[in-house]
Amino acid sequence: MSHLHVKKGDKVQVISGKDKGKQGVILKAYPSKNRVVVEGVNIVKKHSKPTQMNPQGGIIEQEAPIHVSNVMPLDPKTNEPTRVGYKIENGKKVRIAKKSGEVLDK
Repeated sequence: MSHLHVKKGDKVQVISGKDKGKQGVILKAYPSKNRVVVEGVNIVKKHSKPTQMNPQGGIIEQEAPIHVSNVMPLDPKTNEPTRVGYKIENGKKVRIAKKSGEVLDK
């Protein structure tokens, strides 16, 4: 299983594709597929049949996964996209923003 440079709850910016420049929070991550679902990004229309939960049916708009290489985490200091570095702090491996050196993990 591969590991991603971003994780659920991270604020990210899309750096390529039709939604380039959009910012949002990661709602779901699929490390095995190298994909993430970002809030408000890559919206697709999904046709759904009437069910018990949704007796109306119809067309639903929802986010579809995008490749993890198309997103960059935002630097907590400057709110700009940044690359991710790693360092050991108090015996724990933490993610840091390359631009400012700020810790990305909460």
